[in-house]
Amino acid sequence: MRGQPAGGFGIYVHWPFCAAKCPYCDFNSHVRREIDQPRWRAALIRALESEAERTGSNRVDSIFFGGGTPSLMPPETVAAVIDTIARLWTLAPGAEVTLEANPTSVEAGRFAAYAAGGVNRVSMGVQALNDADLKALGRMHTIAEARAAFDIARAAFDRVSFDLIYARMGQTPQHWRAELREGLAMAVDHLSLYQLTIESGTRFADLYRLGKLAVPGDDDAAAMYEVTQDECDRAGLPAYEISNHARPGAQSRHNLVYWRYGDYVGVGPGAHGRLSVPEGRIATETSLAPEAWLQAAQANGTGIIRETPLTGEEQASEYLMMSLRLAEGTDPARYEALGGTALPPERIADLTQDGYLASADGRLCATPKGRIVLNAILGTLMT
Repeated sequence: MRGQPAGGFGIYVHWPFCAAKCPYCDFNSHVRREIDQPRWRAALIRALESEAERTGSNRVDSIFFGGGTPSLMPPETVAAVIDTIARLWTLAPGAEVTLEANPTSVEAGRFAAYAAGGVNRVSMGVQALNDADLKALGRMHTIAEARAAFDIARAAFDRVSFDLIYARMGQTPQHWRAELREGLAMAVDHLSLYQLTIESGTRFADLYRLGKLAVPGDDDAAAMYEVTQDECDRAGLPAYEISNHARPGAQSRHNLVYWRYGDYVGVGPGAHGRLSVPEGRIATETSLAPEAWLQAAQANGTGIIRETPLTGEEQASEYLMMSLRLAEGTDPARYEALGGTALPPERIADLTQDGYLASADGRLCATPKGRIVLNAILGTLMT
């Protein structure tokens, strides 16, 4: 073992397929009528074997099946991937194994099989708690199906998270407060709450450009963010990251690997990785196209198309950008050890006086006020 990376070590597995493309989604997801499941299973296993050769026997803190729609994966494929990871690396005791899922009845029917295969946490894409908005978002489930799937998930897994999107079309802060309270009444230990953004290349972007899609203005969106913090704090699920809320001890360990700037392997189409290798730290990228990735993984043992060495300055910048998203903040000493120039004390003082930053136990943290304008804060600190 080369030594466990600071920030932890995780493995991300990307399943690129969906039953339909949501109009707001810019993730690497694709609709295919037929999928050669045995071929995909073998390719994922081979890609993991290739990655294990250069990471050593690191302890795996978390595994995350993302997408796309991983709950469309056959349970035997999920189990085979988990078994392969356990064979190639050392699984930490109680390692977190998360699978993203859509709450349709077909996918919920697989939950028990996923649990039997080693998944111990599910993250469900509920997105809205009324049927009209679910339809507008292009979702394929109803709220009744979502609630039924949620009950099935609670019976199968100890840990259940779900996503909601706010600042949706026609939504007001009052509407969002009522809906969020409904969601919090369902919540087990974790919620991901995202503001709707119009992403380039999506159907929503086309409609927005044509004036056929209206979303709340900046003031209303900011008010909904404040509602989110207020209601989640009251319910005992404070924000530990800008868009993620959890009960104490229930944070997503896999996402913490990212935000604490740990190492992670990324396999599957469009997956990214950050790895510490003997030559230094590298960023990895895989082919976005499912068929291209599959062919490369089978032919060469990997679908990686680019490996980029990261300078110390680049590592420090990435660490600062990720860690300041967390309520626990950033460690300036680690920032400098990675290769960053000491953060300017006069700018820290100004941002602190203005209520955007705070210091605690040697760490620098963005305040709730600061998280709303985090990009501006980073620009001030890093220029």
